[in-house]
Amino acid sequence: MPADGPPRDAVQDTDTDQHNIVSVISRFADEHLTVVRSISTGLALAGVVLIARSIKLTSKFGAASEVPAHFIRGNVSLRGRVRTISDGGLEVEHVPVVLPTVTSLFSKRVSSSSLAVRLAGVEPTPEGKVWLQRRLAPAQMVWLKLISREDNILHCLVSHSKGAFWSLCVNEELLRLGLGRTIPVCGVAPDSRLYWRLHRRLLRAESKAEKKGRGLWRQPGFWERARDSVRCSRLFSAVRRLFGRP
Repeated sequence: MPADGPPRDAVQDTDTDQHNIVSVISRFADEHLTVVRSISTGLALAGVVLIARSIKLTSKFGAASEVPAHFIRGNVSLRGRVRTISDGGLEVEHVPVVLPTVTSLFSKRVSSSSLAVRLAGVEPTPEGKVWLQRRLAPAQMVWLKLISREDNILHCLVSHSKGAFWSLCVNEELLRLGLGRTIPVCGVAPDSRLYWRLHRRLLRAESKAEKKGRGLWRQPGFWERARDSVRCSRLFSAVRRLFGRP
């Protein structure tokens, strides 16, 4: 009886053809190694760019409303450049992630607007606002850890680099210096884990200023109390009136 399946010679020819194809491809890869590597690198970079674009890593946000909701929920950190320090907080120009040359092929419109930022959980004193103006000069690069969004304002933990391996959280530093007070964290549910974790962190910084008597927690010394006592006395007021001073 004839054997099932294709003849042995046909199988051998097929194997030979497959072997020849593999050999040709291997020889081409060996002879054009740089080209193959370039193609692989280009495809990998294009993939990275497409993924980054899909999650808006390369987008430049010109307003709080443009920041995706999942960035807020995930407490994503955005990089930015300080423009101004206002009474209400900071105006920060968002600086998106920069990928290799191919990024320009997928980049979206560039916004010249800036993000309105508030220090989450902190109300600076007038002295604190002056400190912020000195500490965060225009063009200073900062990181904004997104906490919440209220109307068109981002409430963030703001930090900036203090050397190669250390960064300073401005929210905590203001409180440690006694240049601000803790306030409820806007836009975060008071019974949430995030709220209490942030509030506890900020209260710890404020407590250090209170214990050391810094800033608004500073207690007047003996001579300051004596001077204030004299100024408030009836005798001092009578003497001032005698010499025609209000």
